[in-house]
Amino acid sequence: MISASDRGAVVRDPVLQDSFARQVEYLRISVTDRCDFRCVYCMAEDMQFLPRQQVLTLEEIETLARTFVSLGVKKIRLTGGEPLVRRGVVELCGRIAALPGLRELVMTTNGSQLTRYAKPLVDAGVKRLNISLDSLKADKFRQITRTGDLSQVLQGIDAARAAGFARIKLNAVVMKGRNDEEVLDLVDYAVEKGIDISFIEEMPLGAIAEHSRAEAFCSSAEVREMIATKYSLVESAESTHGPSRYWRIQGADDSRIGFISPHSHNFCATCNRVRLTAEGRLLLCLGNEHSADLKAVLRRHPGDEARLREAIEQAMQRKPWSHDFRVSDDVQVVRFMNMTGG
Repeated sequence: MISASDRGAVVRDPVLQDSFARQVEYLRISVTDRCDFRCVYCMAEDMQFLPRQQVLTLEEIETLARTFVSLGVKKIRLTGGEPLVRRGVVELCGRIAALPGLRELVMTTNGSQLTRYAKPLVDAGVKRLNISLDSLKADKFRQITRTGDLSQVLQGIDAARAAGFARIKLNAVVMKGRNDEEVLDLVDYAVEKGIDISFIEEMPLGAIAEHSRAEAFCSSAEVREMIATKYSLVESAESTHGPSRYWRIQGADDSRIGFISPHSHNFCATCNRVRLTAEGRLLLCLGNEHSADLKAVLRRHPGDEARLREAIEQAMQRKPWSHDFRVSDDVQVVRFMNMTGG
């Protein structure tokens, strides 16, 4: 029975905040550290992946997703590794997408499995898709990914376009001496396909031997100057509640150009996200090691969602103000990107 004093009460959505009063509404979940590619900026060529017992089960991932949504998270992105190599991930998408209070379920993929999974993902409730694409040249694509087949990924992009996602975006990590001469080709391709593209500054995660990060670094401003030689860009206030800053292309209404600039224009002051690794570590900042072991809480106290909520809320108070990425060859964070969640 509702009392008279309750009738006028305003029902407020739950809010998850850090100690700086930033509202955390975005959770990135790595469903696996495994991948069928070995991208040079993401992992070592000879990777040692986690034993199965150390990886969260699909049921544990669902429990964590449900708990975060109950605390105020509105957007979840499934990542990896490559999420589509994890058996049962499409069914997991369906269960997460159905969580009351979740505004949007999205995914980041390398595109290799999309000819098979694009339509099932749409049917399961995945709204948007990010697809990694660093080169349109087959030999260079193979060099960057070490194992990838460009034609397979391009077929996957076409399958995704046909499947009916609300939005598709390409992600390209630009490196001098590797693929910087392809910036305009990648924009041309995105415009031709009527999809978005974001250019990303390489992040100093994990020790690599294939190239010098300092020498290969290409800033967002440099990439924008390359694009401006052919296209007129207009800055946009549009947001997908992630780190991309978007620009519109005059005369190409279906495509947006995004820039993710962790070095040159970091987004720490407005950070609204945390990451959950495949082994259940809650990473509170991309460029720091502040974390909480949520898998331990799940397995020590199965079914105790109140304890899990408390662990998450306490962890938020340790979220640092910013990262300190520097353009150098120093290893600033030892974990690779596939362990972080792409």
